[in-house]
Amino acid sequence: MTCVVGDARLEETYRRVLSGERAALLLTDPPYCLLTRRRKSGALRDKRAGVKIDRDPVVRFEDVRAYRKFTEEWLPKAAAHVDGPLVVWTNFLGKEPIRSVARALGYAEAGEFVWAKQGSQQEGNEQLLRVYETALVFTAKPLPPPRPEDAARVWCVAAGYDEEGEAPHWGSHPSHKPFSVLEPLVREWSHPGQLILDPFAGSGSIPAAAVRLQRRAACSEIAPEWAERVSRRLAEVVR
Repeated sequence: MTCVVGDARLEETYRRVLSGERAALLLTDPPYCLLTRRRKSGALRDKRAGVKIDRDPVVRFEDVRAYRKFTEEWLPKAAAHVDGPLVVWTNFLGKEPIRSVARALGYAEAGEFVWAKQGSQQEGNEQLLRVYETALVFTAKPLPPPRPEDAARVWCVAAGYDEEGEAPHWGSHPSHKPFSVLEPLVREWSHPGQLILDPFAGSGSIPAAAVRLQRRAACSEIAPEWAERVSRRLAEVVR
């Protein structure tokens, strides 16, 4: 099992990743709608040392319109290869562009999965949680109202950036997601043996979680060095 080097905006990438098979779930973590930092003069601001969102391979966009165009380029192509739900991670500014494109494709929004990210551990019995990363869940048809006998869906998880200590081993990617955050999404929106598509693999958090939960993963990543890390990570998971 390997991660294909490819651009999620190109149909060729999906042909190589899926080899004609269709996925049961799109679960992916595309670049967030982070805007280019400029000075009042219009000059680019320097990257801030030690700040995670200023580290490579973070992508920044000139404005929300540019992010919408980016979403229009990749999401319809990915969705065309999926028979089940679409689950897309994003931030506050990216939610509306993603919703707009998904609705235009005929999907209904089922809900918003929230990662309440824990801050630094502190003494005492209070924990600071920062909520700014969410996964939007879309289905082909609106979900029926929940029944009392139905198991409750998980829509929020409180967790730190790297609870299992895996991030440094796989490159400390700025968009690393811990297994505890991804597990509810994989379990809720797919079944063992099904194929999960992730065209923005990053350091491989999503495909690794899929394989750990007895799903299959089809993934791509535009940066060759990160794609190689993902392939090594998946090789370790399947041992």
